[in-house]
Amino acid sequence: MIPDMNYIDDKNEGYMENLNTKVILKKGREKSINNRHLWIFSGGVERIEGEYNPGDIVSIYSSNDQFLAKGFINPNSQIRLRILTFKKEEINKEFFYNRISKAINFRINNIKNTSAFRLIHSESDLLSGLIVDKYNDSLVMQISSLGMNNIKNLIVDILKELLNPKLLIERSDSEVFQEEGLESVKEIIFGDASNSIVEVVENGVKFYVDIMQGQKTGFFIDQRDNRKRVAELAKGKKLLNCFSYTGGFSIYSALEGASTTSIDISKNAMDTAKEIFSLNKVDLENHEFIVGDVFNYIREMGNDFDFIVLDPPSFVKHKEHINKASRAYKDINRLAIKNIKNEGLILTCSCSKHIDWDLFQKIIFSASIEANRNVQFIGKFSQPADHPISVFHPESEYLKTFLIRVFD
Repeated sequence: MIPDMNYIDDKNEGYMENLNTKVILKKGREKSINNRHLWIFSGGVERIEGEYNPGDIVSIYSSNDQFLAKGFINPNSQIRLRILTFKKEEINKEFFYNRISKAINFRINNIKNTSAFRLIHSESDLLSGLIVDKYNDSLVMQISSLGMNNIKNLIVDILKELLNPKLLIERSDSEVFQEEGLESVKEIIFGDASNSIVEVVENGVKFYVDIMQGQKTGFFIDQRDNRKRVAELAKGKKLLNCFSYTGGFSIYSALEGASTTSIDISKNAMDTAKEIFSLNKVDLENHEFIVGDVFNYIREMGNDFDFIVLDPPSFVKHKEHINKASRAYKDINRLAIKNIKNEGLILTCSCSKHIDWDLFQKIIFSASIEANRNVQFIGKFSQPADHPISVFHPESEYLKTFLIRVFD
């Protein structure tokens, strides 16, 4: 039964929130909201007064009936409440228009030298469950919360109004989203499907990006700063790019005079990497493209490389897989440390939110012990500015990168 409440109407005007429902937290559980954390888990809720539908926007109160926040509610998710605001303000089209426009304006004004960047980064922009990436005049949207999915049409209207994109694709196709009760979605919202291969420019380097079928939203735009960093350090050196996808680190380094070897399990990715080299007018003579298993390759290779990039896919999707993932991260780092040249450099990355900085450093320590070589940390890097990290929501930081030096 749908309760009698005020909801957004067909014109996206008026209240969007459920005005008849209050969520009361257990005593002491208001501390996280007072610290401005953006999630309340199922164990924090004492009771719910009034009827509601999953995904509704509701008001949240402390055990002594003090207003705390408003946010999406999902009774079927461990993340029971996703905070949208700590103010007692109306949540309507204007609310979301202002939030989205502020996020976009920050990127437009501050992200330079690239036509591919993130416009909205979920909780960090106080838009829980919404990611939007820009590739020239095309957008890729990813929705990971039931509440945001319920107002998808409104989000699309606002993006149209603010950016007038030629193509908008939804890529909510991760199995993780099923925890919110969402079905996998990969579809064109509007625009011409034949334009889903987009050419972008990043720091003067050209790329082809398949925003419909490529990994993540098409490209690893969060590695932009690291690609530039590696290229500057790899000048004239021999670089091995592991889990290379379409060769981002490789083409950056090749343009600076490095000879490169790219290896990935995907033949399509390797074919695209070759096309990207040609797009940037780089001869393939000193560059190798291997379709294969990275673990096997790096285990059997000689000490030929001055620089190794380890940017694997996330080895852990759920907390219960942390131990298994840690072993995989340790193995690949051990092999790289063992087999790189003396005085070699390794850029090693983890894109899993479940592997924190402390654990990642311990993994590299263990790998170094087993490889029996001297290792220094000489750099520590996280996400670029278009992927901001909320001070109050550490879960918004997922990319951890160490630059290490290996010597005898």
